[in-house]
Amino acid sequence: MKRFFSLCILLFLCGNTLLSQEVQQDETDRDETDRDELKINVFNLITFKYLDGAYERIIDEESSFGFGVLINAGNDEDLFEYNRQYSITPYYRRYFSKSFASGFFVEGFGMLNSGEQDIYTFDDITLESERTGENYTDFALGISVGGKFISKKGFIAEVYGGIGRNFFSTDFSPEVVPRGGVSLGFRF
Repeated sequence: MKRFFSLCILLFLCGNTLLSQEVQQDETDRDETDRDELKINVFNLITFKYLDGAYERIIDEESSFGFGVLINAGNDEDLFEYNRQYSITPYYRRYFSKSFASGFFVEGFGMLNSGEQDIYTFDDITLESERTGENYTDFALGISVGGKFISKKGFIAEVYGGIGRNFFSTDFSPEVVPRGGVSLGFRF
């Protein structure tokens, strides 16, 4: 009985090892060919009415580059002092995980951003205020951190956040710009 039990354990361990090697080989084959990603930032869409999509290309198992495009689809003028109309954001990511281009990452980005700043003037005599908008266009450099999670079929869920500083700040453009969200997409 002891020999039978030992033989069963040995067969189970050998089978488990062979199966895990086969699964790992399948993932490696998929990882080598699947290097493109398309994503949409659902957080920005729901919260700010921004259409925010991104394309990312995997360079190797630890790095990637991509670009995001954000367009204001709503008109949430009262939400913030600065109302971003659009931004184009190229980025480079470095991953810190044993998985292929996923897990925790640090990102450096540039952002061409344009929008409108709300300016309020107050009349002391009539006690009325008037809001006017001044347009701005600026370029920021920044850094973000986040995590990317990928299913075996290539579905992506990504959470990230960061901040950048505008270089050509005027009286009408913000000094810092946020970058962040929750994105869903697909690796192909």
